Amino acid sequence: MNPAALTLHDAGEKLRKHELSSQELTLAAFQRIGDTDDKIHAFITLCRDAAIEQAKQADERLKRGGNIPPLLGIPIALKDIFVTEGVLTTCGSKILGNFVSPYDGTAVKKLKERGAVIVGKANMDEFAMGSSTENSALAVTRNPWNLERVPGGSSGGSAAAVAADQCIAALGTDTGGSIRQPAACCGVVGLKPTYGCVSRYGVIAFASSMDQVGPLTKDVRDCALMLEAIAGHDPADSTSADRPVPRYSDALTGDVKGLRLGVPKEYFITGIAPEVEQAVHDAIRLLEKNGAVVEEISLPHTEYAVAVYYIVATAEASSNLARYDGMRFGHRAGGKDLLETYMLSREEGFGAEVKRRIMLGTYALSAGYYDAYYLKAQRVRALIKQDFDAAFQRCDAILTPTAPTTAFKIGEKTQDPLQMYLSDIYTISVNLAGLPALSLPCGFDGDGMPIGLQIIGKQFDEATILRLAYAYEQATEWHRRKPRIEV
Repeated sequence: MNPAALTLHDAGEKLRKHELSSQELTLAAFQRIGDTDDKIHAFITLCRDAAIEQAKQADERLKRGGNIPPLLGIPIALKDIFVTEGVLTTCGSKILGNFVSPYDGTAVKKLKERGAVIVGKANMDEFAMGSSTENSALAVTRNPWNLERVPGGSSGGSAAAVAADQCIAALGTDTGGSIRQPAACCGVVGLKPTYGCVSRYGVIAFASSMDQVGPLTKDVRDCALMLEAIAGHDPADSTSADRPVPRYSDALTGDVKGLRLGVPKEYFITGIAPEVEQAVHDAIRLLEKNGAVVEEISLPHTEYAVAVYYIVATAEASSNLARYDGMRFGHRAGGKDLLETYMLSREEGFGAEVKRRIMLGTYALSAGYYDAYYLKAQRVRALIKQDFDAAFQRCDAILTPTAPTTAFKIGEKTQDPLQMYLSDIYTISVNLAGLPALSLPCGFDGDGMPIGLQIIGKQFDEATILRLAYAYEQATEWHRRKPRIEV
């Protein structure tokens, strides 16, 4: 078997037993990338020389023995939204097409401190704005399960790289579903932690009140190990929570007896694919059979979530993206004066979806419309959070589909932004409420495309959703299936 097909915990065990070296594992990952990425286009930038050097250093640490971190010597991909010292960091945009970061973001720094090997920067929707990775200015990533389908987005490159065994694990970011939805589309595990659980320092901002860093992995145990590595307080991030980091892997007991699980009736409505609905209900019944207590609940303001999200997120994007003006970094156009340079730099540098969202956000914040749109959206956002607070008085976790359909065909929704936005209908509310949620495989449709089950937890209760996910995973075989990619 190709070593790159191993899970993180299996690869780590082989490294610690000296049955495999980090250099062998890293070279196997680059071999897999070389064999498959001309078809998938998961990566924007590869860091081969630096990765091999990191692998050599990891092997030296392994020889010395002692306290070996779980991530030591493990090849990991980064969504190209994480600033990484000395490496091109584009955010999938032409406007940052020549930007090389002078420092590492906190999540990247933590991975390096734990001896992880950074193999490259993964493709993404430009500035994380999209649900298909078709909005990247640099390439269209394809789904390893079917090269005519999207991998989801915006962390589509990270999800595709993990599914295709081009790396052992990856980091993504999630503003409205951008880890969970591509995880569902690509048949991997994706976790969006509680807002504030993982530092956002060094993550290029889209919507600052909702962006959150999280892992994409091959199974649930890997997800817990990745979260242990990147979680924790960071003084450089004012939104970072000052809380101890639990040993999330200790929660993986396989026991769900007595856990109370809510199933919101608003998530099973017209528009959900029958095969998705069936697979999710089958998963819920399996957990119930294993001892969980399931009841129907209501999240009555769910119908407003998409509208609220696309007001709040675009307003924050309008503010955050104002810094890209061609002056300090990134693309600069040759205007005849300062104003024309600003305008041409943004016109040439931003893609259509980014421009659309900047314009929507600027409008929502403009004089005369702020109260009617942005302020009202924030009030409804508070009601959405109250719905979850009320539900969690009765439940330990909430179960839903991750997405209403499986991965759609490339180009199918690019001319209809509203249909594209609805791909995140089941994930958006979680970000508005600042909650943790995980997606894991729960079946396949008739075309052989993965289906995702979403588990939503209470704030900072990642342990319970990991426990549930692990119990379901151990009772099924979905996570063991691999896409076949001709090489």
